[in-house]
Amino acid sequence: MPVWDDADVSEGPGAASSAVEGQVGAGFQAMAAGDWPGARDAFSAVLEVAEVPEALFGLANALFWLGDLAGTIASCEKAYAGFRRRGDAMLAAGAALSLVGYNKGYLGNTAAARGWLSRAARIIGDEVPELRGELLGATAYVTDDPVRSEALARQAAEIGRANGNVDLELMAMHAVGTALVQQGRIEEGMSLLDEAMAGVIGGECGNPLTVAQVSCMTMVVCGSCFDLERAAQWVQSLQGFIDRYGCPFLYAECRTYYGRVLFENGDWGAAEALLIDAISMSQGVFQAPHAFASGTLAELRLAQGRVEEAVRVLRGVEGREEAAAAVASVHLQQGEPSAAAAVLRRRLAATSPDRLDVAAVIELFGEAEIALHDSGAAIARGRALITLGAVHNCDLIVAYGERLLGHALAATDVPAACAHLETALAAFVHAGIPYRAAQTRLLLAQVLGHGDREVAGAEARAALSAFEDLGCSPCSVKGCPIPRSPGACSCRARRSSITWRASCPSSACAGVPRQRRLPRGVPEKSARDR
Repeated sequence: MPVWDDADVSEGPGAASSAVEGQVGAGFQAMAAGDWPGARDAFSAVLEVAEVPEALFGLANALFWLGDLAGTIASCEKAYAGFRRRGDAMLAAGAALSLVGYNKGYLGNTAAARGWLSRAARIIGDEVPELRGELLGATAYVTDDPVRSEALARQAAEIGRANGNVDLELMAMHAVGTALVQQGRIEEGMSLLDEAMAGVIGGECGNPLTVAQVSCMTMVVCGSCFDLERAAQWVQSLQGFIDRYGCPFLYAECRTYYGRVLFENGDWGAAEALLIDAISMSQGVFQAPHAFASGTLAELRLAQGRVEEAVRVLRGVEGREEAAAAVASVHLQQGEPSAAAAVLRRRLAATSPDRLDVAAVIELFGEAEIALHDSGAAIARGRALITLGAVHNCDLIVAYGERLLGHALAATDVPAACAHLETALAAFVHAGIPYRAAQTRLLLAQVLGHGDREVAGAEARAALSAFEDLGCSPCSVKGCPIPRSPGACSCRARRSSITWRASCPSSACAGVPRQRRLPRGVPEKSARDR
């Protein structure tokens, strides 16, 4: 995804005609201020008069920030051709390297990315040896071998450090960290990612695109490691940059991961907007990110109790592994655990059992097994998740394992089940993930309802209050105690219920007030306490 472009076009138009120099300069000044529409308009005004390669290159950059995929690539290709005709090897190589990143990261077009990489390599080798570091970085990005990627990125970082090129050094450092994570050296790799992020946010680099690229890849790597807490913390640190330049998550994949972070953190409105954008950006362009964004939005819809909308979002991507968790969740919502298990079994068979980003899939498989009365298998999956998280020092994976283990033990060993659920709850609360914490509280309330009814009542009320704050349906949550019956609203009122002031999500009872009910055995609040 990085665009390894050290051709510093932001310094001005170079050989452009003096008649348009001022307008081109205004475009670059607007870019430096994060005024992407202003930059687009300035460069477009120049291009109405003459096809100036610098204006085309600047326009490609502005359109990239504005999310215009077709315009970005078309403008960059024209800029490359213009630089070649003019004999400007430095800027031609820069444009070619930019096209490596756009084609791989934006389109998933590896063939085109490698073609542009070869073109850049020929120009740099013959005419611009000073861009060797950028070429090494681009090659590290395109290669599928993480060991080779690490070696290439380390060379690029050394060149950047020796030449005082901080943008190159930080991007290469991040690429080394990414390669290490892909090799399973997660703690070592994440340390480098954190260092690179600190450098770009701290203002060491001169190009806002460097911040965007490093931030975008950080979202992707954190997602691959299920390290949502780290991702959320870096998003918080990026707020000042976002206020000035806009959202740095410019590719569909990293925008989806950002949406996932906001979903988990409870900012569902912002998450929804980002996920819809990611779906639009990737539709008909890049299948994997499109399925990933669609699956994530479907999970949000399920959490909101909007099951029919989740099903619509998933149309066309049901067979993609990136959407498997959402498809299986729909089956579980519809009382089809066997179908859910079949989807999840295929998903896990297609990947390594040591991949951290399938932790939620493993827990979901365990939930399907519990519904199929195979608690023994679910217990084994819960313990495996705990081990996986502990080995890789990932508290959230441990928490998912603890929650699954607690749920699986609930029917046979209540004290042990409660202990595991308490551990999971503490981890979710510590990580600031309100939806998962509320799910776990409600499950804990169910287990406690046969014993410590006072604590069970407190946990259930806290959970339901959290669901209300998030805007989700209690009927949609894992372990929801509200009974379901065909053709009837699963959250229909009972006399002993505590009122939930919201409309019922079920189309079968539109307009019927939704009410919330505590788990069986949990004491209700008295009328004077309501």
